[in-house]
Amino acid sequence: MNNSQNLTASEEKYWSRVEKSVLGPILTMEMILGVLGNGLVLVVKVMCKDHFKCIYWLPFVSLTLSDFFCSILIICGSLLAVLTEGQISPWCEVVSLLKFTFITSSIGSLAVLCVQRFLGIPSKGKGLSNVMTVACLASWCTGSVFGAVPVIYKWIKFDPAEMLCAVFWESSYSDMLVYILCVFSISMFIPFLLILSCCILTYAGYGKDCSSQGDLSSVTGLLVILYLFCYAPFTASELILLGRFDLSPSPEWLRSLSSVMAYLDCVLNPFIYCTNKDFRNAVLILLWNNKKSCLSEPVLTGIKRLET
Repeated sequence: MNNSQNLTASEEKYWSRVEKSVLGPILTMEMILGVLGNGLVLVVKVMCKDHFKCIYWLPFVSLTLSDFFCSILIICGSLLAVLTEGQISPWCEVVSLLKFTFITSSIGSLAVLCVQRFLGIPSKGKGLSNVMTVACLASWCTGSVFGAVPVIYKWIKFDPAEMLCAVFWESSYSDMLVYILCVFSISMFIPFLLILSCCILTYAGYGKDCSSQGDLSSVTGLLVILYLFCYAPFTASELILLGRFDLSPSPEWLRSLSSVMAYLDCVLNPFIYCTNKDFRNAVLILLWNNKKSCLSEPVLTGIKRLET
């Protein structure tokens, strides 16, 4: 018995070292690219807004803010958890709350963008534009509310597979069922239906999109496809959990994959923005102007005239 326990302990230490060597560099790269990429996008949207067209700027700003703070807080927290093998309170609870907030704000921003394109509602104006602003704010607030529920009821525990603090169900299947169904139906399913229906109708020619071909909203389809692809493991993990009446979690490899893929969505969004020609030119203009200011020519202060 002692030999088998020692063998199991040595195997766990071995896999822990393997996870550190593999997940550590991946999370480091995702964090650096996410912070730098989304930070650059925010700077371009503020300083170079005259160099590209973006009629539906509100959901783009909301999505970029969500990706930026996810990179600097959540991905960084997961990296530290991998290196230190855990998270301490109250940071554990804060990370869990913010994770829900960023997930719902991302899909909510995409849903608002798709609805705006379909109805042709620019972000500047009154009436329906204000409704879109409220919808964006509601996606952030909804995530905060659903993220706060597990913290209040103390359902939060560090999960080495997810590399952060997550919700664990140990007593009541009915509580888990009600909570997950409420989260998915309100925060995920409704925005998903809006995204799917508006995208199909817009690309079928039934929308009232008032943007030109060069508008930044031309990348909407790529953003939606990337989001659905990156969050597919997370959705599968939650659905597997619903089917297990013994409250056992989904496989560890799937939980790790769901975290890495969700972070990948934050990293790749800036690259998708740059597929738009005008936005890419705005990025180059910003970088070139900064380079010129750093390499400005020296000014000659004293010149003596040579007489022949």
